[in-house]
Amino acid sequence: MKIFHISAECYPIAKVGGLADVVGALPKYQNEIGANSAVIIPFYNNKFTQSHKFTSVYESNLRLGNQELHYNILKIEDSTILEFDIFFIHIGDLLYTESVYTDNDTNRFLAFQIAALDWILTLEEKPNFIHCHDHHTGLIPFMAQESYKYESLNKIPIITTIHNAQYQGWMAYDNLYKIPQFNIEKVGLLMWEGMINPLAAAIKCAWRVTTVSPSYMEELKYSANGLESLLSHENFKAVGILNGIDSEVWNPETDKYIIKNYKKATVEAGKKANKKWLCSQFNLDESKPLFAFIGRLVGEKGAELLPYALDYALRSKDISVIVLGSGSKDTERQLFELIPRHSGHYNAYIGYDEKLSHIIYAGADFLLMPSRVEPCGLNQMYSLRYGTVPVVRRIGGLKDTVIDIGDHGFGICHNEVSIQDIVYSINRGKEFYNNQKDFKANRKHIMSIDHSWKVSAKAYIDLYNSIT
Repeated sequence: MKIFHISAECYPIAKVGGLADVVGALPKYQNEIGANSAVIIPFYNNKFTQSHKFTSVYESNLRLGNQELHYNILKIEDSTILEFDIFFIHIGDLLYTESVYTDNDTNRFLAFQIAALDWILTLEEKPNFIHCHDHHTGLIPFMAQESYKYESLNKIPIITTIHNAQYQGWMAYDNLYKIPQFNIEKVGLLMWEGMINPLAAAIKCAWRVTTVSPSYMEELKYSANGLESLLSHENFKAVGILNGIDSEVWNPETDKYIIKNYKKATVEAGKKANKKWLCSQFNLDESKPLFAFIGRLVGEKGAELLPYALDYALRSKDISVIVLGSGSKDTERQLFELIPRHSGHYNAYIGYDEKLSHIIYAGADFLLMPSRVEPCGLNQMYSLRYGTVPVVRRIGGLKDTVIDIGDHGFGICHNEVSIQDIVYSINRGKEFYNNQKDFKANRKHIMSIDHSWKVSAKAYIDLYNSIT
């Protein structure tokens, strides 16, 4: 079974969010159970591409409306770097940018999708399945089905995975001429509410539509940024498959980033060493329960409430808090302004640091995730792996992966995105932490929960097999 995953992101090559983690792990685990899974992504101008050598396996020209663009298909010379084949599409300066996303994404990702299909047309051995991820590849199901030049590809089943339906890739109708020629009577497949909508087109044209958790699939039927009725209509081909985590990368026993490695039997000493380092570096009281937030400082994550909730919760001076993230400038400023107000108990790192994120998972006692939208969520799975108790809102994948301690579970859950719910949940965390016998037993239990990709990878293989 030959599978091509097509995506804008792939860890460790280009990462903005959880999409990269999925595309960087799912193919590896599919290959472990006998598939031949590969990835196609753009060739960006970043640290990864600058530090590796590439060879060209194919080159040609593509049409983007009235433009003719030259493109190369590249492979890494050292094939041992990743555990799956990965192909890079290089289209001059159009894709060769430092940032994954820019102000010119309509042209960038349309050209990327055309190049991918043009190249697949030339392959003697075609993939058995094409798996597209999010709106950046959302026009591939339509073009493979309707564009005349790709007629020979329309028997290849195409799966679309929605990682976040809030982002749909909208483009104006006057971009229609850039899409390879098709029967204009089929233009309705591209349109949604007066615009070309790549994600809507993918939902209409893909053979199967998946989301990254079962609960998120259900939530999209009433909260999908305008696509609710479409997803309800296409429900017969839609399924939610919970993401996994790469348990080799996220393993406290071998993690090269953390201060002291540990396993379930040595979790107390390991977490103590990592917490001590964090508290020393960020001027925090290590004798207090340490709460952390890691993520984008945006409304979807409930981040704009954090400055107010943390300011209130920190008044008692019986917790420590560390924040790692970036996003809204107002939220960044407000979080930064809390540092002198709660010196010794609070600090924030505005930005992103991969090593620091690992140490926080290893050193924190609790991870805060008061999300408004969380299609799957990976952070809560990382925290469980490292013996850190997730404090989450019951939404999407958080609801599917975290059971409240009050329901004989192992985490702390709340229902609303509000300052009151966040503060109340922090107070529940403090009470749990003070019961050290139960708290330590819970740490060992949550480290045993298996959220690896093995189960999810098989679920996708089973999905592919169900189509044929």
